Amino acid sequence: MMHRTLSNAKTITNLIHQGQSRQAIVLFHQVLKNGFKITEFLLSAIVRACGRVAAIKEGKQFHCMAIKHGFNRDMILMTSLLDMYSKCNNITEARLVFDEMPQRDVIATNSMISGLCWSHLTLEAIELFSNMSRRDAGSWNSLISGLGHNSEGRTGLVFFEKMRLEGAEVDVMTMVSVLSICSDLAALSNGKQCHGLVIKYGFELGYLPVGNAIIDMYAKCGCMEDACLCFKNMPLKNVISWTALITGYGKQGRGLEALEAFDTMEVEGVAPNKITFLGALYACSHAGLVQEGWRVFNTMVHKYSIAPMMEHYTCMVDLLARSNCFSEAYKFIERMPVKPDTRLLTAFLSSCCTHKNLELARSVGKKLLESAPEEAGAYMLLSNFYGLAGDLQGVAKVRRLMLDRGIRKEKACTWIEINKTVHSFQSGDRSHPLSKEIYNYLQHLFKKLKSNGYVPDTSMVMQNVDEQRKEEIVLGHSEKLAIGLGLISTPPGTRIVIVKNLRMCVDCHVVTGLISKIEGREIVARDSNRFHHFKDGLCSCENHW
Repeated sequence: MMHRTLSNAKTITNLIHQGQSRQAIVLFHQVLKNGFKITEFLLSAIVRACGRVAAIKEGKQFHCMAIKHGFNRDMILMTSLLDMYSKCNNITEARLVFDEMPQRDVIATNSMISGLCWSHLTLEAIELFSNMSRRDAGSWNSLISGLGHNSEGRTGLVFFEKMRLEGAEVDVMTMVSVLSICSDLAALSNGKQCHGLVIKYGFELGYLPVGNAIIDMYAKCGCMEDACLCFKNMPLKNVISWTALITGYGKQGRGLEALEAFDTMEVEGVAPNKITFLGALYACSHAGLVQEGWRVFNTMVHKYSIAPMMEHYTCMVDLLARSNCFSEAYKFIERMPVKPDTRLLTAFLSSCCTHKNLELARSVGKKLLESAPEEAGAYMLLSNFYGLAGDLQGVAKVRRLMLDRGIRKEKACTWIEINKTVHSFQSGDRSHPLSKEIYNYLQHLFKKLKSNGYVPDTSMVMQNVDEQRKEEIVLGHSEKLAIGLGLISTPPGTRIVIVKNLRMCVDCHVVTGLISKIEGREIVARDSNRFHHFKDGLCSCENHW
């Protein structure tokens, strides 16, 4: 009997370690019916398995079992329970378990901090962290990574600085979390500092997650050459390393180089996964490589037997529609085994607007509003489409729908880092201390651009105002203000890098190209879709954006 008990326990724990949590839970239920004697250790393991697969119903059953057997004073089991509830999005129950623990060690508190961040309760997480009498590296890592996941990376970097000042141990997990934050913020100076610390701490060699995070950071900061150099110097590479490189090339609009890396990866015997294929398809989409895109998609399905996710279908539709192959894109959607989601229809509608395919745009727009009545981006796309078509009644109808349904569009915001200080702008922003100088410089620059043939594109301005006022509104777009600050705050010839939370508008794209030529500057703009490298009046996207 004892031998069978040990054998069952070993089988269950092995299944959990192999990532087969569902099978472990099923087997645990089966052996319970046969009078299997449970222990705190095994119950803790099976509770963690419930958290991994969000099996809240079974997790609650095991919680009751823990109380019934008097295990509710076991620190490890209680920590596993609060972790399980957190991962099942039941933070109230997780906090209850934490508060009722007779003793709370550092591990339990770290788990609670992670759970609070997981539930977007970052202020509570910071308060709990601040009240800890003793912290370890896991405490700092839980908070810093949690802040990063909640788009509070700037605060995360502040805590990282505090961590170093307090002399806390920095480990691999710390560096991966901080590098990830730098990637999201396109904070190049912070990212370079982290790279230096990685070398200092000896994490560069033999720690794949750190190397992969460095590649991703440089790529997302627009420094693809540095990303490539780090990739070449890595002693070991895995599928994540190759995927970071391919995705980086794709975001920069360097589709052929992305495909070259993809082919080299296969030659070297590294099998691509579904994320790798997503990066390769994205690269094709943003470089107008239709035939190559079909090759990648068919390779994924037929050679590697990977079932496409909705994101793969979206990339293919985006590729075809961007390339003005609307008939092919429409047929592709009809043949899909799944119903198109909001992102796919939005990508399709965006290309309809770009290529002024009015009939198809109306049809897709109607479907989009029916399938996603709460999606603000869909309304704005449709409103802009009607504006381009000169249909003011259509614009008014869409705006009225937004008001009636309480839909608010996301505010456009652009930021720029100068001398390690981040400056952010919204459209029409005059809150910056140098606003007067920025607007004066831009107005002078606009006169120069107009004398060279530039005509402001005011078609997206929906306010009922005269043309001069429309031009003033366009002048105050957030990306222009950020570039203006960069021009007046940095020496001539300095590279300017801006980041925008939404897609760059057509007029700003044209103006940025002209500024790069007139001012002799390289300007890098990262928007929600991709990177744009402007130099000598040209953009790397070649209008595939």
